[in-house]
Amino acid sequence: MSTDTEAPIYTKSALEFKSSSFSAPVLLLHTTELKHIKHQLKEKITQAPDFFKNSPLLIDLQNCNDDEKSIDLDALIKFLFTEKLFPIGISNGNDEQNIIALKHHIPMHTMRDVRSPASDSILDESLASDAAAIAKPDEETANTVENMLISQPIRSGQRIYAKGDLTILSHVSAGAEVMAEGNIHIYGSLRGRALAGVQGNPESRIFCSVLEAELVSIAGHYKVSEELNIADPLKPKQIFLQNQALIIKTL
Repeated sequence: MSTDTEAPIYTKSALEFKSSSFSAPVLLLHTTELKHIKHQLKEKITQAPDFFKNSPLLIDLQNCNDDEKSIDLDALIKFLFTEKLFPIGISNGNDEQNIIALKHHIPMHTMRDVRSPASDSILDESLASDAAAIAKPDEETANTVENMLISQPIRSGQRIYAKGDLTILSHVSAGAEVMAEGNIHIYGSLRGRALAGVQGNPESRIFCSVLEAELVSIAGHYKVSEELNIADPLKPKQIFLQNQALIIKTL
């Protein structure tokens, strides 16, 4: 006779843990003045509301622990939620800040080098062995570049991520987002958001046949549509980084 204490038998695995590259903006704070932070953050959100809406966010406190006055992390987290930004972790926090983060069910991390708003993947402590494997990849993995080719249109709401170069043979709709660790080539219109060099590569570029983008970014340096000032938008363009500034040039 079977009992309730008997473990069920499954022929298929129900789940697995995998390491992955996960892109999320990093909020790198330079002051403990919450009023100042709120004001500038609202300005940023106003410039690109679709980019920030319901976005995951990593809070970096590396520049907020040298002042005599500590930032009100509890108030900051509550404010972020009201602005539809969802913190998924804090880094470089002190013991008190880590406790506050955990009260909000936000994990803390020890990342010391934030290279771009689209930073390295965030791993739970239970995946420490996977993190070590990522930090020291074997030679075969290190020499593998995962380029991606897509022939269909990228529609509103879709998010595409490539670990190498990303080539799209069609258009990118408004409200869509394409990201690549290398270059981005779009043979149609770019109306959504394109982020190249998301792991910090300043040599990455964006190429498109028609530039009508909501946002473009190279290695974390970005411009929204209002800042693009595009001459001849219907002509092919390339976007690259020069002296820490985004340059848009007709091909």
